[in-house]
Amino acid sequence: MKNFLRKLLPRHDALKDNRWLKPFGNWLNSPYLWHLHRRSVAGGVALGLFCGLIPGPLQMLSAALLAVLFRVNLPVALFATLYTNPFTIVPLYLLAYRIGMWVEGSPLPDVPHAFPSLYAEGLWSWLAGLGKPLLIGLPLLATSLAVTGYFAVLIVWRVTVVLKWRARRR
Repeated sequence: MKNFLRKLLPRHDALKDNRWLKPFGNWLNSPYLWHLHRRSVAGGVALGLFCGLIPGPLQMLSAALLAVLFRVNLPVALFATLYTNPFTIVPLYLLAYRIGMWVEGSPLPDVPHAFPSLYAEGLWSWLAGLGKPLLIGLPLLATSLAVTGYFAVLIVWRVTVVLKWRARRR
């Protein structure tokens, strides 16, 4: 698993010499951001899954800032935000709405079936119509996805290591 991820990630010195990233050199030179070990990758996946539900173009920016703050794998955190896209964002937000309604204790009404337009103001007005249940459900869904992703990576990593140990022992 580590070798597969290592092939996909850019080399550390290539990033260090990139002219666009030089102003952030002090922050991005931390080895914690680039190491491929189980806790760093699991933390990156958790941050990416959490930040993936942030509306708009702030997903990757917030994932990058939190990865630097919490010292988890930066490329994995950025990549993990890509589970939200134009096809998955509406069902995820509807699930968050349902979770918010369930937590709030109010009966589950029919969710508006009119999908928003592709313009930002159409999407924003559609989301504002969903209101308080969405504001309750989004952090709950993001947290549950992050916790699930963190432990799933730890379990898959451990199973992979144990299988390699057994293969080597044979």
